[in-house]
Amino acid sequence: MLFANREDAGRRLGERLSEVLDDKDVVVLGLARGGVPVAFEVARILECPLDVLVVRKVGVPWQPELAMGAISEDGVVVVERDVVTRSDITDDEFERVASEERTELERRVLHYRGGRPLERLDGRTVVIVDDGLATGATALAACEAVRARDAALVIVAAPVSSAAAASRMERVADQFVTLARVEGPFAVGQWYDDFSQVSDREVIDEVDRARGPGAGTPHS
Repeated sequence: MLFANREDAGRRLGERLSEVLDDKDVVVLGLARGGVPVAFEVARILECPLDVLVVRKVGVPWQPELAMGAISEDGVVVVERDVVTRSDITDDEFERVASEERTELERRVLHYRGGRPLERLDGRTVVIVDDGLATGATALAACEAVRARDAALVIVAAPVSSAAAASRMERVADQFVTLARVEGPFAVGQWYDDFSQVSDREVIDEVDRARGPGAGTPHS
């Protein structure tokens, strides 16, 4: 399965979710940045609110693409113990990288929502959407952040996922939905014809557009 772009992936994921979701009190959270265009289409099809949830991967210093953990809003920290041990990462090294990512996370929260609080999640079904899952570290951090806000049901959804991440999500989320579960070597971008980087501006525009006329907040 190959997706033309994130919008195509979102439409197809939204159609799948519409078949399995019958709860009307649903909110969709797109993981910034790449998950937001996917989530926009999911929210449109499900006819429910969309918001952005900011998560950051904490990468191994000499191999940033390899997640040794992840952080999310509300102070959530996930540590990938096997990666930390295998890479011989000290607590100080982890905290240094996490602190840098925390600064960027806080910047993005303010920039994306302009001081507006996150959509209310308590008692609701929350669908966490990303453009693909490689290790699942960021999705795990997102799950913990959403549960801390008393969501009634937590669903993780992604167009494509590694088999390892899928197994992990099936353990930590109430439900996991994907269109393609991939065994062996995996890179999310390989499953998209267009996997262009998503800008901050696109994230803001997608969320404001989903919230309707006059919903936009001032952004610098």
